[in-house]
Amino acid sequence: MSSTHEYELDSRNENIMIYINGQFFHRSDAKVSVMDSGYLLGDGVWEGIRLYKGCLIHLNKHLDRLYEGANAIEMDIQFSKREMQSAIRSTLEKNSMESDVHIRLIVSRGIKKTPYQDPKVTIGKPTIVIIPEYKKASEKVKLNGITLGTVTTIRDNRTQDPRINSLSKHNCIAACIEAGKMGVDEGLMLDPNGNVSTCNSTNFFIVRNQEVWTSTGEYCLNGVTRSNVIDLCNKNNVEIFERDFLLSDVHSANEVFVTGTFAGIIPVISVDEKTIGDGTRGHLTKKLQEWYALDIERLSRQEGQK
Repeated sequence: MSSTHEYELDSRNENIMIYINGQFFHRSDAKVSVMDSGYLLGDGVWEGIRLYKGCLIHLNKHLDRLYEGANAIEMDIQFSKREMQSAIRSTLEKNSMESDVHIRLIVSRGIKKTPYQDPKVTIGKPTIVIIPEYKKASEKVKLNGITLGTVTTIRDNRTQDPRINSLSKHNCIAACIEAGKMGVDEGLMLDPNGNVSTCNSTNFFIVRNQEVWTSTGEYCLNGVTRSNVIDLCNKNNVEIFERDFLLSDVHSANEVFVTGTFAGIIPVISVDEKTIGDGTRGHLTKKLQEWYALDIERLSRQEGQK
């Protein structure tokens, strides 16, 4: 099996320094309290951010989403976006990191005085953790693609807003477990109305007659790479639609691909054991990968000119 998060092993990760509330700890010593809201309840938000050639790709978009998510769950991070940027850059400097790094930024509501869900029993400030790792996405997966299977786990907004990058990932984990039992790489999730929504860890797109379709966004994570792909389609005169569509539209699509911060754009070669196109990366998927790579290079050059 493949994975959108497949990466090349790097021994340097054994000695990374992790940021926790303004201090740095070797990864073997990096710990948070068992009374932390994130550990006890999954109460918090997070972001995955990519460092490429000195550039934190779409950093502002990631921080906007982080703070919007925190506001949605009524959590005051008590740390400005400027301070958060500084903490991220300090972490990279501490580790002498310049490129091919994936950063996991985690903010929990903080320490509890007792294991209970009410935010009122939180004491002190939120817990901020920054974990940087050398992670270069697998080129093989970008070329050969992945397989999907439709899972029974529904992407719903009646119990938890799926557009927020919450630490509570049970919904996605349940879909991931289902996919593993099916022998596929990711789970394709439907919304409560039976329309296609998203995958358990990536956003989902199909190509039909040179049109690109993705879900309305109501039931999926507000993906940064998803929005970038929509922008790339518009800039390159590719028709793109955010709309409802069914599994039958997926099974008969010319191309299918998924997106995420870590791997970018990944082709899908089969869904529910039905081959997509000729079972290889599609022409438009390849073009979008090329445009996306050029855009990342452009951003890194702009950063270098500052």
